[in-house]
Amino acid sequence: MKTVALFMVSTVLSGCAIYHAQPIAPAALIQSFEARSLDNPELQQYVSSHSNGKVNSNVSNIWDLKTLTLAAFYFSPDLDVARAKSGTSQAAVQTAGQRPNPSLQFPLGYTSNAKNGESPYTFGLGLDIPIETAGKRGYRITQAQQLSNAARYNVGNVAWQVRSRLRNQMLTLYAANHRASILKQQITAQQQVVEMLNKRLAVGAASAPEVNQGRMTLIQNRLDLDNAQQQAQDARAKMASVIGLPVSVLSGTCIRFDAFKQAYPEMPSEDIRHHAILNRADVLGALSEYEASQAALQLEIAGQYPDIHLGLGYTFDAGANKFTFPVSGIPLPLFNHNQGPIAEATARRTEVAARVNALQIQALNDADRALQNYRIAVKHLRLAESLFSVQQQQLTYLQSSFRAGETDRLTLTLAQHEFYANDLARQDARVQVQKNIGQLEDAMQRPLSETNLQAISE
Repeated sequence: MKTVALFMVSTVLSGCAIYHAQPIAPAALIQSFEARSLDNPELQQYVSSHSNGKVNSNVSNIWDLKTLTLAAFYFSPDLDVARAKSGTSQAAVQTAGQRPNPSLQFPLGYTSNAKNGESPYTFGLGLDIPIETAGKRGYRITQAQQLSNAARYNVGNVAWQVRSRLRNQMLTLYAANHRASILKQQITAQQQVVEMLNKRLAVGAASAPEVNQGRMTLIQNRLDLDNAQQQAQDARAKMASVIGLPVSVLSGTCIRFDAFKQAYPEMPSEDIRHHAILNRADVLGALSEYEASQAALQLEIAGQYPDIHLGLGYTFDAGANKFTFPVSGIPLPLFNHNQGPIAEATARRTEVAARVNALQIQALNDADRALQNYRIAVKHLRLAESLFSVQQQQLTYLQSSFRAGETDRLTLTLAQHEFYANDLARQDARVQVQKNIGQLEDAMQRPLSETNLQAISE
């Protein structure tokens, strides 16, 4: 008996897990964060392995939307949280698949009025083996697997949100840089205007209000430039935050904006709606949650059928050897048939179904609204391009007229200033088109460049 007991104890202990402490040291976290860089060899390998070998060989110095997105996937703390939650749900699948362990029983007793010659002690050894019925374990595994699938889709959803935020900030940086470049040229022209107006004022050929108006325009142009430069710095800092890098890392990084130099003239609405329904990770995750709710309902229905406990035991009772084979733990359905939990599971399934339907409708509405806004933005861009073209022709005419001595320098410089103003309007229209492209991509959670659409360069 002792040998058997020792063997069983050693067998149980040999399979036990051991706790390993993993303390979090804030100082170490700060040091690790400050050491992050785009030159990290492991990051370089990650980018290369996820780019089908199409990464520029000078990737450590030139980064674009695709490679910066991969860097964000590598460093992003939001994705780390989502991945950790997915790991928890995967562990839950293992928990759901575990079969209930048998249990040992040690009946002990003492008879105070035992007859002469009989042992007053009662002791023994019993084994209780629980058996789940009605497929409960299978339903429990299915529920956990579907919830694990939903967690994996959530990782994809968070990844897309990271990419979307990064694209928005990159577009802001791109727009601010271009705006600053045009404003610098406009300021140069306006400075020349003010200088010429001051000279005319000195000889009485211009009025003080005209000069003051020119100065106010120059000051406003300088304010606009300062705002654009500030916007660029802020966008670069937000990009670093989205990626999960210190702000200083992106300061000397060469960023390419090729992704914002193309548009898509034709976008079939059915294709956009199709991708919005079948590709969005939040919709797919909600569908997995619905399947999990179905499995939960099946589990509660199976709960109407009791589990069985088979036993095997030996008892030494007052000198008598007794062997037992009990079947126990069978509840009698006298007061309920598990109606309450079944009703709750049914209601939860209805709730999740409503949420899936709402997400699908939202996805379709997002796609339709984004497509409508994109078409409006493209139309506005064409008008801005036409206006810019006319202004360009006008400026070319005035330059020829100036060389012929038929137009004075002030008129020509004022036209140049107006030309840069129209160029700013055209640039704003281009940026708006790119914003609407981002909305379309968010509606589908899919880059337009991977949607079999013909792109044109601006």
